[in-house]
Amino acid sequence: MGADLEHHARLDRCMDRLQQLLAEAEARGEVLAGGTVVLADSLKCSSGRFARSWHAPEGGLWLALAWPDILLPEFSRLLPFAAGLACCRAVRSRQLDARLKWVNDVQAAGKKIAGILCETVISGAGDRYHLLGLGINVNNTVFPESLQDTAVGMAQLLGHELSLAPFTARLLAELTWALGLLHFDEEQALQEPGRPSRLLADWRQLCDSPGRKVEFGHDVQQSPLYRAVVSGFTADGGLTMELADGSTVTEHSGEIRYL
Repeated sequence: MGADLEHHARLDRCMDRLQQLLAEAEARGEVLAGGTVVLADSLKCSSGRFARSWHAPEGGLWLALAWPDILLPEFSRLLPFAAGLACCRAVRSRQLDARLKWVNDVQAAGKKIAGILCETVISGAGDRYHLLGLGINVNNTVFPESLQDTAVGMAQLLGHELSLAPFTARLLAELTWALGLLHFDEEQALQEPGRPSRLLADWRQLCDSPGRKVEFGHDVQQSPLYRAVVSGFTADGGLTMELADGSTVTEHSGEIRYL
């Protein structure tokens, strides 16, 4: 990962700042360093998937990372898994039993403790970047009424606040490890086609979706499509589910809600 890190007291969106840095680098005839990170104490107008509001006050860890599109497509599709694994491992490093819900929601005590948003952007010069937005509820303990039953902070579960600086360093270290493992997987697969992914193997160990009854949809909050029981995963991270009639279906995109 690159060593470039910007820290702001308050931003609208970390993703927007990364795109601004990308344009500024191109204006200087440069390219944005892979691994550039924008860190904010709080976010004003941030949003997640499907324009859902992203509650990001002071006390949480809010950052975005730029990663150049240098992986083969079948491996760049695993970037959300890498980001989720890194977040989950970071939370678990503080003695919390965090688990992953397919694809990369991080939960603890049955509630969401971290979320990830992945976007792909193309610069004016035609360079493609993957922007990974990560948010972890660390010391923020007050949530909007709409999130009180579904969100939780690390400090709430631990009974004390955490120092954000060392926890941020731990998360960046976990991101470095996970992204490096993804590139290692690609290198090994080129030499040995069909070789199982080490990254996905580690991800599966922390995912508690198998055996759960779920509701599936591409926007499951607004337009759920069907209910099923998660039976497992494909070699490339697809979600396999069993329907009520005994048939199976595999999804590679979308989201689930535990029932």
